[in-house]
Amino acid sequence: MLDIPALRAALLAWYDAQARDLPWRTGPAAGKAGARSDPYRVWLSEVMLQQTTVPHATPYFLSFTQRWPTVSDLAAVEDGELMAAWAGLGYYARARNLLACARAVAAEHGGVFPDTEEGLRALPGVGAYTAAAVAAIAFDRPANVVDGNVERVMARLFAVEDPVPDAKPELKRLAGELVTGAKGHGRPGDWAQALMDLGSGVCRPKSPLCDRCPVRAWCAGLKTGAPETYPRKVKKADRPHRHGVAYVLTRGDATALVRRPPKGLLGGMLGLPTSDWRDRPWADSEAAEAAPAAGAWRDFGVVEHVFTHFSLTLRVLRAESNGEGDFVWTDPEGLAALPSVFLKAAKAGRDRLV
Repeated sequence: MLDIPALRAALLAWYDAQARDLPWRTGPAAGKAGARSDPYRVWLSEVMLQQTTVPHATPYFLSFTQRWPTVSDLAAVEDGELMAAWAGLGYYARARNLLACARAVAAEHGGVFPDTEEGLRALPGVGAYTAAAVAAIAFDRPANVVDGNVERVMARLFAVEDPVPDAKPELKRLAGELVTGAKGHGRPGDWAQALMDLGSGVCRPKSPLCDRCPVRAWCAGLKTGAPETYPRKVKKADRPHRHGVAYVLTRGDATALVRRPPKGLLGGMLGLPTSDWRDRPWADSEAAEAAPAAGAWRDFGVVEHVFTHFSLTLRVLRAESNGEGDFVWTDPEGLAALPSVFLKAAKAGRDRLV
């Protein structure tokens, strides 16, 4: 039988000494003294960190919390301003959900986050993981917080042979046993963050640092001699590839942008006008026909971009405006707020002006 209290004590002692210093986190010493992390900051960080690394998300977090220090401040932001501030973080549906949740907390809860998983799950855009993370870290609830790092730790600790994603329910169950099996050993918020830090810094996807692991005495994966092979994985299917055309329409120093439809990929964002994205390249005649305005469109090469579910080749065409069309005209500095796929295309079209 796994000695859960001993394992928890070892991991929490390691966390007390090795916890990452993160701007949204209350450190373990303060936590043991009864201080709790701000629910707004925990929630904001968890949304940003979905599919994003800590180094990439941190400047955005600092900018957001400086501009909008409370959830009520964020709730009052115009959609376009929020989407522009989010540009570069990717997965833009998160930004729309972020604003919907902030507005619900402000309007329906007086600017105060619910303090239970059930209450948090009722908020727009808050899923099981985010609700558990906020409940544990901000409110010290004994919630089972399982992200990719924790799944990897569980797969190795218990040498789970089933491959992911099929193994995910089992990995979550095993993680839950370490929470519910505490029997008086508290600090749920620190426990959740300790597991995250262990997976991020020690139990890494490649080349795990097993000699530094505080729970190696209980690790079944280490006993196999090949802990790095866990979690087992099914070979991924090839990512589909699509083709499109991006149109850099200029008027002096200004570039024409359009607001994308609210639903779908990059929904609600400002971007360059584009053709549809399809599975075959666009012929010159097709690209000209799909252009947002008549003009002498010139070819400025291609840019490549990879989304989660497909990769994309965009031909870049440029022309000078003839005054037609309903566009948002943006100066060169404003282009920096574009989603990265459009920023690449805009740079290709503008940096090579002749």
